[in-house]
Amino acid sequence: MSKPKIAVMEGDQTGQELLEQSLRLLDANVIGVDVKLHRFDLSRKNRRKTNNEIVHEAAKAMREYGYGLKAATITPETKGDVGSPNAILRKEINGTVIVRTGRRIPSVAPPVGVYSPISVVRMAVDDAYGAKEWRETVDNEEIAYRTEKISRKICRGVAEYAFQHAKRLNAKVFGGPKFTVSPIYEGMLKEEMDRAAERYPNVPYEPQLIDATYALLLVKAGEPLVIPALNRDGDCLSDLVLQMFGTIAGSESILLSLDDNCKPQTVMAEAPHGTAPSLFGKNVANPMAMILATASLLAYMEDKSCQTASRAIYESTLETVMTGCRTSDLGGGASTTEFTDEVIERVKTKLEVWSTLGESV
Repeated sequence: MSKPKIAVMEGDQTGQELLEQSLRLLDANVIGVDVKLHRFDLSRKNRRKTNNEIVHEAAKAMREYGYGLKAATITPETKGDVGSPNAILRKEINGTVIVRTGRRIPSVAPPVGVYSPISVVRMAVDDAYGAKEWRETVDNEEIAYRTEKISRKICRGVAEYAFQHAKRLNAKVFGGPKFTVSPIYEGMLKEEMDRAAERYPNVPYEPQLIDATYALLLVKAGEPLVIPALNRDGDCLSDLVLQMFGTIAGSESILLSLDDNCKPQTVMAEAPHGTAPSLFGKNVANPMAMILATASLLAYMEDKSCQTASRAIYESTLETVMTGCRTSDLGGGASTTEFTDEVIERVKTKLEVWSTLGESV
């Protein structure tokens, strides 16, 4: 079997620092797998220098390799600047869904009473993002307009993957769009959710309007949930869900391009948080999300050794927190590098012990 290849997309400020920490986990001396890394500088400076050509090159490599690991990047606010690399990457790899899962962090008390995982499966493209916007003046009153679109294909991908994901997690598919107010536009996603429910009769299904979904989250917090959502709804919802478990740095974000059978074709993993400029250069930021992103990427690979390494990284990261090695956002005093050092040692120990016992994971 050929060596797995990953397109590594470098970023800005703390985003780049945390990426470098996560790459330490991909060393063959740590995980026992020789992974080939191809790096692309997606910093704001280089995106401006290349007029975003570097982003297109990274997307092409992801399509070829099937895997990408991305650092947080700065999106300039000035109109006409290089904009968001994420929008380009999602379009170039035909992104279908973005998956973010909030999960309980051992020994860290969540702000609210949530215990079971909650995954948000949102559209990766269309909806409010990339919509055409304009303003007109009518009777001396300025009016703003926006034209959005969604497609049947993307709605089907979101619904199908949500039920696949729920089946793997023994979770309930919960929530949905505001289809009563928008039966034509948002109703398209609801139609595909209902059709997917027929294909997965053993997966619990409880559709709710998006506003009721927010309101009921705390009530449903004791059971695992998978929430399919429109792009804009899912963006807002995933930030809320992750913070419900104590920190947005406690989970990875996965962008998936799905084939005609709704199976992952291209996978890009990243942290759900931004570049955290106030923490830049201080070695205090929490690297959990980027480390978990690395673990999740390995889990999608066909190589059994990569999947074993993925489990080792997941377990080691959570064990590190549970045993008291925590960064300041979780009430500890560990630095970024100290936390990563501890995770690395635990990964190496686990893999050695599993190998000694002859266990396959």
